[in-house]
Amino acid sequence: MAEKPTTAREMAQVETIIGRILQVGVIFSAIVMLIGLALFLITGYSGYAGDFVPRQMGMILAGTWQLKPYAIMMLGVYCLILTPVLRVVVSIYAFYKEKDHLYVAITTLVLIILLIALVIGVKG
Repeated sequence: MAEKPTTAREMAQVETIIGRILQVGVIFSAIVMLIGLALFLITGYSGYAGDFVPRQMGMILAGTWQLKPYAIMMLGVYCLILTPVLRVVVSIYAFYKEKDHLYVAITTLVLIILLIALVIGVKG
């Protein structure tokens, strides 16, 4: 059975989804960061000794679970960083649906570069 070609309406829907992902990601990140900031202002304590700021995901998640303000703010920052990565993933799908193999390859390469940079940032 032949696959039906992608319509302009479907592509408009994908573009709307991409826009919505960016909006929701930024709003969600801002809310998480504001919650952390509010906790910090209310308690006057970062949740950590000295000027330590958690940077590893495991520490951030553990600190968030313990309601440590700095960890919550860092979780918001990480969510903000991951928002465009999710946009790239959705773009790969959109280009695949359009059967635009060149842009699928280019966007996949961009995703790989982003993931390598994230790993280097976390490890280094």
